[in-house]
Amino acid sequence: MTEPQINSTDSTSLPSSAWVRFLRSYGPTPNNANLFDEYVSNALKRAKVQPITLPSPMLEDIKKRLADGKPGSLLIAGTAGDGKTYHCRSLWTFLGGEPRDWSENSAIKELELVDGRRAVFVKDLSELDDSQSDRALGLLENSVFGGEDKTFVVVAANHGQILERLRDLGSRQRRVHPLRKPIQDAFLRSGEALDRLAIFDLSQTTHRHSLEKVLSAVARHPEWENCAQCPLQAEGRTCSILENRSRLLGISDSGRFARRLGDLVEISRLNGWHLPVRDMLALVSNMILGHKDAKEGLMACADVARIQDGQLTEQGSLYDNVFGSNLSRRRAMDRPVFKALSLFGIGDETTNGADGLLVYGNDDVRLGATFAKLVANDQIYGGTSAFVAAQRRYLEGDEIARLDSGASEFLKRLESQRRRLYFTLPEEEVDYNFWGMTAFRFAGDYLDVTAALRDKKAINEAIRARLVRGLNRVMSGLLIENNEMIFVASSGGFTQSKVSVLCDTEVSARRSGGVGMTVKIDPLTERPMLDVSLAREAGNSVRFSLTPVRFEFLCRVAEGALPGSFSNECLEDMLAFKAKLLRKAELIRVQSLGDEDDEPSTGDDTLTLKFIEIEQDGHGFSRPVTVKVSS
Repeated sequence: MTEPQINSTDSTSLPSSAWVRFLRSYGPTPNNANLFDEYVSNALKRAKVQPITLPSPMLEDIKKRLADGKPGSLLIAGTAGDGKTYHCRSLWTFLGGEPRDWSENSAIKELELVDGRRAVFVKDLSELDDSQSDRALGLLENSVFGGEDKTFVVVAANHGQILERLRDLGSRQRRVHPLRKPIQDAFLRSGEALDRLAIFDLSQTTHRHSLEKVLSAVARHPEWENCAQCPLQAEGRTCSILENRSRLLGISDSGRFARRLGDLVEISRLNGWHLPVRDMLALVSNMILGHKDAKEGLMACADVARIQDGQLTEQGSLYDNVFGSNLSRRRAMDRPVFKALSLFGIGDETTNGADGLLVYGNDDVRLGATFAKLVANDQIYGGTSAFVAAQRRYLEGDEIARLDSGASEFLKRLESQRRRLYFTLPEEEVDYNFWGMTAFRFAGDYLDVTAALRDKKAINEAIRARLVRGLNRVMSGLLIENNEMIFVASSGGFTQSKVSVLCDTEVSARRSGGVGMTVKIDPLTERPMLDVSLAREAGNSVRFSLTPVRFEFLCRVAEGALPGSFSNECLEDMLAFKAKLLRKAELIRVQSLGDEDDEPSTGDDTLTLKFIEIEQDGHGFSRPVTVKVSS
């Protein structure tokens, strides 16, 4: 008996088609109307589905600030996609405003409150012309500094936009605008806050938490319950949409996929990427609905039957969709989230062990059990019959066939399997390090260090030793194995020389008595940083922020990589750090000498230089050499 064929264009019998169509519009389509708050209400009415609701602790703080009646205004700041308009609209309805009035085409809204106050909402500062902007900023200044208690302003603006508007307004008024510096300090989390201006910076929310909220809101949305009656998952059929949703929920892997994805997002944040909620929604929608053979790379319910009949289910793998592999490169790179994730090189980077397993595991008796557990056990996106057939053609084909289509097909599948392994390898599989399949092979250690410092715990000693070894090798350009002392070396001057054998000063790799190196958390960036103190008194230390890239650089150098072969930018940053240490050491010496240089010369003087030498075991030491200097 043959299975009934379902028309791929008929969605009337598919109970979740309206919900999936609505979710699809959040994905990276050419027209992302639903990603903008002003379109959400109308889209929901058309789809007749429940909205995607994201919890916002900051929104509750803003409501509390308004509800207590404290005089002054509010600034809701962030980058595009952080939800500024959503927060403003929520406050509008919270204060009694009508939703239909908010939807009217006007950038400034006014609302009379029951307590006699007047609220002025600026939906988006960038939409105002100069006269409107001057009026709004004038009201803002009066409510903050002018004692205006009856009118307050709620402004939504990008960071740069409001600072530029304030600078321009102050310039035209021939003064330094009094709001500009306090607002800039608030964005930098420095300086004192203004009592009558509450600033809520949406871009300062952590990415991992934002991702977790979006994953839960989408994957656990109640509209998915309608899929239980869908014929496309009956009688042994596999619906790629539901399969991807199930894997997002972590039903079979105890949440491993979400944790690994969260690690990638967290590393991206600490590398300086800001990924707003809008991008998180696009990412999650793409992971669930992505398919290379669907229109615009995103599935609708009406596509599933055709995909099933064509045996194309594995082309909708969420492990590929994470990186936008279902999209054209241009469309994927238009999104910051896919651009940030592409930097990990997952799919291109690999290890000998992982590739040996994927290429030979099905035939090698020594790898057979591991292949069955890690690859063949996934018959949807892993060791499918199609993958095994491509593997066999690759291994058994002649040399010409392997260089042509056979190799190309298998190598594409190999990239996909590397991505899948990154997300599915159990932590206990020490022979197959999942971080080794990325460009950030020491990212796991970086996250461990960050977590330990955040919890005020000591960092792992092996990691500390590796950092010190990397520092010494960059400072000197020599293959030094030391991990207890730091050599601040030079080539005889303040040059950017990559090989330096003169030891200007040396300091303990552990802080003791106010001298030496310590690793601490930077409260501003939430990154680890090196703090090297050359003398006991305050002001004698130099700090160096450890981004994930810089951490990777030091660890790679410590393990034997040449500094110039990894990142010229990192090398220049490290040499600049060394130059600051050299300058600090020189200042300390000058201060300690006092007025000795003013004493009369007695003739010949001696000069002691310390040269770095390396013993056979790689241990470095400074050997003093005294030379006579003729006056």
